[in-house]
Amino acid sequence: MKKAAWVLFGTLSVLIGIYPVVYFMNDNHFGLLGSKGEALLGSALYILGFYGHIAFGGLALLVGWLQFGEKWRLHNMGLHRNVGKIYVVSVLISGICGFFIGFHATGGIIPVSGFISLSVVWLTTTVLGFDAARKGQIEKHRRFMVYSYASCFAAVTLRIWLPLLEMLLGNFLDAYRIVAWLAWVPNLIVNNKSTVNGMGRG
Repeated sequence: MKKAAWVLFGTLSVLIGIYPVVYFMNDNHFGLLGSKGEALLGSALYILGFYGHIAFGGLALLVGWLQFGEKWRLHNMGLHRNVGKIYVVSVLISGICGFFIGFHATGGIIPVSGFISLSVVWLTTTVLGFDAARKGQIEKHRRFMVYSYASCFAAVTLRIWLPLLEMLLGNFLDAYRIVAWLAWVPNLIVNNKSTVNGMGRG
């Protein structure tokens, strides 16, 4: 069961990690961009922020899951550190872009506050985790990076919950308002329990 869960975790991380490529192959009305108004889509700053968010967020998702493989990590500490640096830089770029575009989230104050809060949590836990690693505080580093990747994994859980909620509720907006919080808050709660029980060691 543990191995199957690890394979599923890695598969979802890779698939959603490379998914942003699809956006670069379509116009500015594809996917979630289809819910935006023409004025916003005509903003070069917003488009830059959106593509910066999904591109570097995808990269963070793509490389970050490898860091939780204990055997791989212990036998490749140099690579672990280098991949970690790629992850941190990707989070900083994606998180800052996500914070900016979060103010333009479709559906009003509920999704706006949800996605902005996610960006703040993601950036904060990542910076604290990186700082702990620099100071040699390994357990603190591990704990914060578990929370960081739980926030990053919201890209996966959002894409699981959104179509289910849309089918259940019958409309996109209500589903989107809920998923703005549902995509990441349960991730933190589950990982908090796993960390407390010693299961977040990867």
